[in-house]
Amino acid sequence: MELSPLDEYPIHQTSAPVTWPATSDRNFYDRSYFNVLDREGRFMALTGIGYYPRLGVKDAYFVVRRGDTQTAVHLSDAIDDDRLHQQVNGYRLDVVEPLRELHLTLSETEGISADLTWRGLFPAALEKPHNMVTERRVTLEACRFAQVGSWEGWIDLDGERLTVDHDSSVASRDRSWGIRPVGEAEPAGRPDASFRGMWWLYLPLAFEDFQLFLILQEDPDGHRSLYDCTRRWRDGRVEQLDGVRVTIDYTPGTRIPRGAHVEFLTRAGDRVVLDVESKLFAPIAFGSGYGGDSSWGHGTWQEGPFAERVTFDLTDPDVMARAFFSLIDHVGTAVCTEPDGTIRQGAGLFEHGVIGPHHPSGFSDWTDVNG
Repeated sequence: MELSPLDEYPIHQTSAPVTWPATSDRNFYDRSYFNVLDREGRFMALTGIGYYPRLGVKDAYFVVRRGDTQTAVHLSDAIDDDRLHQQVNGYRLDVVEPLRELHLTLSETEGISADLTWRGLFPAALEKPHNMVTERRVTLEACRFAQVGSWEGWIDLDGERLTVDHDSSVASRDRSWGIRPVGEAEPAGRPDASFRGMWWLYLPLAFEDFQLFLILQEDPDGHRSLYDCTRRWRDGRVEQLDGVRVTIDYTPGTRIPRGAHVEFLTRAGDRVVLDVESKLFAPIAFGSGYGGDSSWGHGTWQEGPFAERVTFDLTDPDVMARAFFSLIDHVGTAVCTEPDGTIRQGAGLFEHGVIGPHHPSGFSDWTDVNG
Protein backbone atom coordinates (compact mmCIF):
# COMPACT_ATOMS: atom_id res chain seq x y z
CA MET A 1 0.00 0.00 0.00
CA GLU A 2 1.14 3.51 -0.86
CA LEU A 3 0.17 6.93 0.42
CA SER A 4 -1.36 9.55 -1.86
CA PRO A 5 -2.06 13.30 -1.52
CA LEU A 6 -5.65 12.43 -0.56
CA ASP A 7 -4.42 10.85 2.68
CA GLU A 8 -3.77 14.35 4.02
CA TYR A 9 -7.55 14.91 4.19
CA PRO A 10 -10.09 13.51 6.72
CA ILE A 11 -12.00 11.50 4.12
CA HIS A 12 -10.99 7.91 4.94
CA GLN A 13 -13.70 5.25 4.98
CA THR A 14 -11.58 2.21 5.91
CA SER A 15 -8.41 1.55 7.92
CA ALA A 16 -6.28 1.84 4.77
CA PRO A 17 -4.96 4.58 2.48
CA VAL A 18 -7.67 6.25 0.39
CA THR A 19 -6.51 4.72 -2.90
CA TRP A 20 -6.81 1.20 -1.43
CA PRO A 21 -10.36 -0.06 -2.17
CA ALA A 22 -12.30 -1.59 0.70
CA THR A 23 -12.99 -4.63 -1.50
CA SER A 24 -10.40 -6.96 -2.98
CA ASP A 25 -12.67 -7.67 -5.98
CA ARG A 26 -10.61 -7.20 -9.16
CA ASN A 27 -13.64 -5.58 -10.79
CA PHE A 28 -13.65 -2.50 -8.56
CA TYR A 29 -13.85 0.64 -10.73
CA ASP A 30 -14.15 4.43 -10.35
CA ARG A 31 -15.20 6.21 -13.53
CA SER A 32 -16.67 9.31 -15.15
CA TYR A 33 -18.84 9.38 -18.27
CA PHE A 34 -19.76 12.48 -20.32
CA ASN A 35 -21.59 13.23 -23.51
CA VAL A 36 -21.46 16.31 -25.73
CA LEU A 37 -24.74 16.69 -27.60
CA ASP A 38 -25.22 19.27 -30.32
CA ARG A 39 -28.89 20.28 -30.03
CA GLU A 40 -29.31 20.29 -33.82
CA GLY A 41 -27.80 16.82 -34.19
CA ARG A 42 -24.82 17.94 -36.27
CA PHE A 43 -22.46 15.85 -34.14
CA MET A 44 -22.12 14.21 -30.74
CA ALA A 45 -19.30 12.95 -28.56
CA LEU A 46 -19.01 10.40 -25.76
CA THR A 47 -16.04 10.43 -23.42
CA GLY A 48 -14.84 9.23 -20.05
CA ILE A 49 -11.96 8.37 -17.74
CA GLY A 50 -11.71 5.42 -15.36
CA TYR A 51 -9.46 4.02 -12.62
CA TYR A 52 -9.18 0.29 -11.87
CA PRO A 53 -7.00 -0.06 -8.73
CA ARG A 54 -7.07 -3.87 -8.48
CA LEU A 55 -5.98 -4.15 -12.11
CA GLY A 56 -3.33 -1.42 -11.89
CA VAL A 57 -4.80 0.38 -14.90
CA LYS A 58 -6.28 3.78 -15.73
CA ASP A 59 -7.76 4.62 -19.13
CA ALA A 60 -9.85 7.08 -21.11
CA TYR A 61 -11.74 7.29 -24.39
CA PHE A 62 -13.10 9.99 -26.69
CA VAL A 63 -15.72 9.07 -29.31
CA VAL A 64 -17.06 11.42 -32.01
CA ARG A 65 -20.07 10.75 -34.25
CA ARG A 66 -20.07 13.02 -37.28
CA GLY A 67 -21.98 12.22 -40.49
CA ASP A 68 -21.94 8.46 -41.13
CA THR A 69 -18.69 7.86 -39.26
CA GLN A 70 -18.02 7.14 -35.59
CA THR A 71 -14.39 7.56 -34.54
CA ALA A 72 -12.76 6.84 -31.19
CA VAL A 73 -9.41 7.20 -29.53
CA HIS A 74 -8.42 4.97 -26.61
CA LEU A 75 -5.77 5.92 -24.06
CA SER A 76 -4.35 3.73 -21.31
CA ASP A 77 -1.49 3.64 -18.80
CA ALA A 78 -0.42 2.24 -15.46
CA ILE A 79 -2.41 3.63 -12.54
CA ASP A 80 -0.85 6.18 -10.18
CA ASP A 81 -1.75 7.31 -6.67
CA ASP A 82 -2.46 10.98 -7.45
CA ARG A 83 -6.23 10.89 -7.87
CA LEU A 84 -6.48 14.67 -7.42
CA HIS A 85 -5.10 15.08 -10.95
CA GLN A 86 -7.05 12.82 -13.30
CA GLN A 87 -4.97 12.23 -16.40
CA VAL A 88 -4.24 9.46 -18.91
CA ASN A 89 -1.49 10.47 -21.32
CA GLY A 90 -2.92 13.45 -23.26
CA TYR A 91 -6.38 13.22 -21.65
CA ARG A 92 -6.96 15.37 -18.57
CA LEU A 93 -9.99 16.12 -16.39
CA ASP A 94 -9.75 18.99 -13.90
CA VAL A 95 -12.37 19.72 -11.25
CA VAL A 96 -12.75 23.51 -11.28
CA GLU A 97 -15.69 23.62 -8.86
CA PRO A 98 -16.87 20.27 -7.43
CA LEU A 99 -20.30 19.18 -8.68
CA ARG A 100 -20.56 22.33 -10.80
CA GLU A 101 -17.72 23.01 -13.25
CA LEU A 102 -15.12 20.75 -14.92
CA HIS A 103 -12.44 21.27 -17.56
CA LEU A 104 -11.69 18.44 -19.99
CA THR A 105 -8.80 18.53 -22.43
CA LEU A 106 -7.41 16.07 -24.95
CA SER A 107 -4.12 16.97 -26.57
CA GLU A 108 -3.86 15.90 -30.21
CA THR A 109 -4.08 12.11 -30.23
CA GLU A 110 -4.43 10.23 -33.49
CA GLY A 111 -6.04 13.26 -35.13
CA ILE A 112 -8.49 14.14 -32.32
CA SER A 113 -8.17 16.90 -29.73
CA ALA A 114 -10.55 18.84 -27.50
CA ASP A 115 -10.81 21.65 -24.97
CA LEU A 116 -14.19 21.70 -23.19
CA THR A 117 -15.57 23.31 -20.05
CA TRP A 118 -18.62 21.72 -18.39
CA ARG A 119 -21.15 23.65 -16.34
CA GLY A 120 -24.01 21.97 -14.52
CA LEU A 121 -27.46 23.39 -15.21
CA PHE A 122 -28.86 21.88 -12.01
CA PRO A 123 -27.34 20.27 -8.90
CA ALA A 124 -25.92 16.76 -9.23
CA ALA A 125 -28.38 14.04 -8.17
CA LEU A 126 -27.56 10.78 -6.40
CA GLU A 127 -29.28 7.87 -8.13
CA LYS A 128 -30.58 4.66 -6.59
CA PRO A 129 -27.94 1.92 -6.13
CA HIS A 130 -27.66 -0.40 -9.14
CA ASN A 131 -27.14 -4.08 -8.35
CA MET A 132 -26.99 -7.28 -10.40
CA VAL A 133 -26.01 -10.77 -9.22
CA THR A 134 -25.62 -14.25 -10.62
CA GLU A 135 -25.91 -17.45 -8.59
CA ARG A 136 -22.47 -17.06 -7.04
CA ARG A 137 -21.20 -13.51 -7.34
CA VAL A 138 -21.93 -9.83 -7.64
CA THR A 139 -21.63 -8.62 -11.23
CA LEU A 140 -22.74 -5.02 -10.63
CA GLU A 141 -22.80 -3.03 -7.41
CA ALA A 142 -22.58 0.64 -8.25
CA CYS A 143 -23.14 4.02 -6.65
CA ARG A 144 -23.76 6.78 -9.17
CA PHE A 145 -24.65 10.44 -9.36
CA ALA A 146 -25.80 12.22 -12.49
CA GLN A 147 -26.20 15.77 -13.71
CA VAL A 148 -27.41 17.63 -16.78
CA GLY A 149 -25.41 20.54 -18.09
CA SER A 150 -23.77 22.10 -21.15
CA TRP A 151 -20.31 22.62 -22.64
CA GLU A 152 -18.26 25.44 -24.06
CA GLY A 153 -15.14 24.94 -26.15
CA TRP A 154 -14.19 22.89 -29.17
CA ILE A 155 -13.49 19.43 -30.59
CA ASP A 156 -11.02 19.04 -33.45
CA LEU A 157 -11.43 16.04 -35.74
CA ASP A 158 -8.70 15.72 -38.38
CA GLY A 159 -8.40 19.50 -38.66
CA GLU A 160 -12.13 20.22 -38.66
CA ARG A 161 -13.04 22.40 -35.67
CA LEU A 162 -16.43 21.62 -34.09
CA THR A 163 -17.46 24.57 -31.94
CA VAL A 164 -19.42 23.92 -28.76
CA ASP A 165 -21.15 26.56 -26.64
CA HIS A 166 -23.65 26.63 -23.81
CA ASP A 167 -26.55 27.59 -26.10
CA SER A 168 -25.91 25.01 -28.83
CA SER A 169 -25.06 22.06 -26.56
CA VAL A 170 -26.80 19.99 -23.94
CA ALA A 171 -25.24 17.17 -22.02
CA SER A 172 -25.39 14.73 -19.17
CA ARG A 173 -22.66 13.21 -17.08
CA ASP A 174 -22.35 10.60 -14.39
CA ARG A 175 -19.80 9.51 -11.82
CA SER A 176 -20.00 5.94 -10.66
CA TRP A 177 -17.89 3.58 -8.61
CA GLY A 178 -18.21 0.06 -7.28
CA ILE A 179 -18.05 -3.30 -9.00
CA ARG A 180 -18.71 -4.22 -12.62
CA PRO A 181 -16.89 -6.48 -15.10
CA VAL A 182 -13.67 -4.80 -16.28
CA GLY A 183 -10.32 -5.85 -17.70
CA GLU A 184 -9.49 -9.14 -19.32
CA ALA A 185 -12.09 -11.91 -19.17
CA GLU A 186 -11.91 -14.16 -16.11
CA PRO A 187 -12.05 -17.98 -16.21
CA ALA A 188 -15.71 -18.95 -16.08
CA GLY A 189 -15.53 -21.89 -13.66
CA ARG A 190 -18.62 -24.06 -13.41
CA PRO A 191 -21.42 -22.57 -15.56
CA ASP A 192 -23.50 -20.04 -13.68
CA ALA A 193 -26.87 -18.49 -14.44
CA SER A 194 -26.25 -16.77 -17.75
CA PHE A 195 -27.20 -13.25 -18.78
CA ARG A 196 -30.62 -13.52 -20.44
CA GLY A 197 -30.73 -10.05 -21.90
CA MET A 198 -32.01 -6.63 -20.85
CA TRP A 199 -34.19 -3.74 -21.96
CA TRP A 200 -32.83 -0.36 -20.85
CA LEU A 201 -34.03 3.23 -20.97
CA TYR A 202 -32.18 6.19 -19.46
CA LEU A 203 -33.41 9.76 -19.88
CA PRO A 204 -31.50 12.57 -18.16
CA LEU A 205 -33.22 15.64 -19.66
CA ALA A 206 -32.93 19.38 -19.09
CA PHE A 207 -35.90 21.75 -19.17
CA GLU A 208 -35.95 25.41 -18.21
CA ASP A 209 -37.46 24.79 -14.76
CA PHE A 210 -36.38 21.22 -13.94
CA GLN A 211 -34.16 18.28 -14.77
CA LEU A 212 -35.80 14.89 -15.28
CA PHE A 213 -34.18 11.50 -14.66
CA LEU A 214 -35.83 8.27 -15.76
CA ILE A 215 -34.04 4.94 -15.39
CA LEU A 216 -35.70 1.67 -16.37
CA GLN A 217 -34.15 -1.79 -16.65
CA GLU A 218 -36.31 -4.78 -17.53
CA ASP A 219 -35.61 -8.47 -17.99
CA PRO A 220 -36.86 -10.35 -21.08
CA ASP A 221 -40.30 -10.86 -19.51
CA GLY A 222 -40.68 -7.19 -18.69
CA HIS A 223 -39.95 -7.38 -14.95
CA ARG A 224 -38.39 -4.11 -13.78
CA SER A 225 -35.19 -4.76 -11.87
CA LEU A 226 -34.34 -1.05 -11.68
CA TYR A 227 -36.73 1.88 -11.65
CA ASP A 228 -36.28 5.50 -10.67
CA CYS A 229 -38.09 8.56 -11.97
CA THR A 230 -37.82 12.05 -10.50
CA ARG A 231 -38.17 15.65 -11.51
CA ARG A 232 -35.84 17.99 -9.68
CA TRP A 233 -37.18 21.53 -9.90
CA ARG A 234 -35.02 24.63 -9.92
CA ASP A 235 -36.66 25.76 -6.67
CA GLY A 236 -35.36 22.63 -4.92
CA ARG A 237 -38.47 20.46 -5.02
CA VAL A 238 -37.95 16.76 -5.81
CA GLU A 239 -41.03 15.20 -7.40
CA GLN A 240 -41.35 11.44 -7.75
CA LEU A 241 -43.29 10.26 -10.81
CA ASP A 242 -45.04 6.89 -10.83
CA GLY A 243 -47.00 4.63 -13.17
CA VAL A 244 -44.48 4.93 -15.99
CA ARG A 245 -45.52 3.46 -19.33
CA VAL A 246 -43.16 3.57 -22.29
CA THR A 247 -43.66 3.05 -26.02
CA ILE A 248 -40.53 3.02 -28.18
CA ASP A 249 -40.76 3.94 -31.87
CA TYR A 250 -38.22 1.70 -33.60
CA THR A 251 -36.84 2.28 -37.09
CA PRO A 252 -38.31 -0.55 -39.22
CA GLY A 253 -35.96 -3.49 -39.62
CA THR A 254 -33.82 -2.51 -36.62
CA ARG A 255 -33.73 -2.12 -32.87
CA ILE A 256 -32.68 1.52 -33.18
CA PRO A 257 -35.30 3.94 -31.87
CA ARG A 258 -36.51 7.08 -33.58
CA GLY A 259 -38.18 8.25 -30.41
CA ALA A 260 -40.08 7.39 -27.25
CA HIS A 261 -43.50 8.18 -25.79
CA VAL A 262 -43.61 8.10 -22.00
CA GLU A 263 -46.58 8.61 -19.69
CA PHE A 264 -46.20 9.28 -15.95
CA LEU A 265 -48.51 9.88 -13.04
CA THR A 266 -47.91 12.56 -10.42
CA ARG A 267 -48.51 11.67 -6.77
CA ALA A 268 -51.92 13.31 -7.15
CA GLY A 269 -52.76 10.89 -9.97
CA ASP A 270 -52.52 13.44 -12.81
CA ARG A 271 -50.96 12.37 -16.10
CA VAL A 272 -47.74 13.86 -17.50
CA VAL A 273 -46.74 13.00 -21.09
CA LEU A 274 -43.20 13.07 -22.46
CA ASP A 275 -42.30 12.69 -26.15
CA VAL A 276 -38.63 12.30 -27.07
CA GLU A 277 -37.18 12.40 -30.59
CA SER A 278 -33.72 11.26 -31.69
CA LYS A 279 -31.70 13.81 -33.66
CA LEU A 280 -28.53 11.66 -33.91
CA PHE A 281 -27.26 8.47 -32.31
CA ALA A 282 -24.03 6.70 -31.39
CA PRO A 283 -23.85 3.04 -30.28
CA ILE A 284 -21.70 3.13 -27.14
CA ALA A 285 -20.15 -0.26 -27.95
CA PHE A 286 -18.53 1.30 -31.01
CA GLY A 287 -15.31 2.56 -29.46
CA SER A 288 -16.21 3.58 -25.89
CA GLY A 289 -15.19 0.30 -24.24
CA TYR A 290 -18.55 -0.60 -22.71
CA GLY A 291 -20.11 -4.07 -22.94
CA GLY A 292 -20.29 -5.40 -26.48
CA ASP A 293 -17.34 -3.34 -27.72
CA SER A 294 -15.06 -5.68 -29.64
CA SER A 295 -12.42 -2.99 -30.22
CA TRP A 296 -11.42 -2.36 -26.59
CA GLY A 297 -12.51 -2.91 -22.99
CA HIS A 298 -12.14 -0.75 -19.88
CA GLY A 299 -9.34 -1.75 -17.53
CA THR A 300 -7.44 -3.83 -20.09
CA TRP A 301 -3.67 -3.66 -19.54
CA GLN A 302 -1.87 -2.39 -22.65
CA GLU A 303 1.75 -2.81 -21.48
CA GLY A 304 2.25 0.86 -20.55
CA PRO A 305 1.37 4.21 -22.14
CA PHE A 306 -0.96 3.44 -25.03
CA ALA A 307 -3.10 5.24 -27.62
CA GLU A 308 -4.98 4.02 -30.67
CA ARG A 309 -7.74 5.15 -33.01
CA VAL A 310 -10.61 3.08 -34.36
CA THR A 311 -13.25 4.10 -36.92
CA PHE A 312 -16.69 2.65 -37.67
CA ASP A 313 -18.62 3.09 -40.93
CA LEU A 314 -22.27 3.34 -39.88
CA THR A 315 -23.44 2.68 -43.44
CA ASP A 316 -21.90 -0.80 -43.35
CA PRO A 317 -24.61 -3.41 -42.61
CA ASP A 318 -22.08 -5.72 -40.95
CA VAL A 319 -21.04 -2.94 -38.57
CA MET A 320 -24.61 -1.93 -37.76
CA ALA A 321 -25.62 -5.53 -37.09
CA ARG A 322 -23.50 -5.25 -33.92
CA ALA A 323 -25.59 -2.30 -32.71
CA PHE A 324 -28.18 -4.87 -31.54
CA PHE A 325 -25.73 -5.78 -28.75
CA SER A 326 -25.11 -2.22 -27.60
CA LEU A 327 -26.85 0.51 -25.69
CA ILE A 328 -27.31 3.45 -28.05
CA ASP A 329 -26.93 7.08 -27.01
CA HIS A 330 -28.98 9.73 -28.82
CA VAL A 331 -29.19 13.49 -28.99
CA GLY A 332 -32.74 13.79 -27.70
CA THR A 333 -35.23 16.63 -28.02
CA ALA A 334 -38.14 16.43 -25.61
CA VAL A 335 -41.66 17.81 -25.24
CA CYS A 336 -43.30 17.52 -21.82
CA THR A 337 -47.06 18.06 -21.60
CA GLU A 338 -48.32 18.84 -18.10
CA PRO A 339 -51.73 17.80 -16.75
CA ASP A 340 -53.07 21.34 -17.31
CA GLY A 341 -51.90 21.33 -20.94
CA THR A 342 -48.75 23.40 -20.40
CA ILE A 343 -46.05 22.37 -22.88
CA ARG A 344 -42.37 22.53 -21.94
CA GLN A 345 -39.46 22.06 -24.37
CA GLY A 346 -36.33 20.23 -23.30
CA ALA A 347 -33.34 18.24 -24.51
CA GLY A 348 -30.71 15.81 -23.30
CA LEU A 349 -29.56 12.23 -23.51
CA PHE A 350 -31.89 9.54 -24.85
CA GLU A 351 -30.18 6.21 -24.11
CA HIS A 352 -31.88 2.97 -25.04
CA GLY A 353 -31.00 -0.60 -25.82
CA VAL A 354 -32.67 -3.98 -26.24
CA ILE A 355 -30.01 -6.63 -25.79
CA GLY A 356 -31.50 -10.08 -26.28
CA PRO A 357 -35.20 -10.93 -26.13
CA HIS A 358 -37.80 -8.57 -24.70
CA HIS A 359 -41.23 -10.07 -25.08
CA PRO A 360 -43.28 -6.92 -24.28
CA SER A 361 -41.55 -5.21 -27.22
CA GLY A 362 -42.07 -8.18 -29.56
CA PHE A 363 -38.43 -9.30 -29.63
CA SER A 364 -38.41 -13.05 -29.01
CA ASP A 365 -34.69 -13.77 -29.44
CA TRP A 366 -31.30 -12.08 -29.78
CA THR A 367 -31.61 -11.15 -33.46
CA ASP A 368 -35.25 -10.06 -33.88
CA VAL A 369 -35.84 -6.64 -35.42
CA ASN A 370 -38.84 -4.37 -35.53
CA GLY A 371 -41.33 -4.97 -38.29
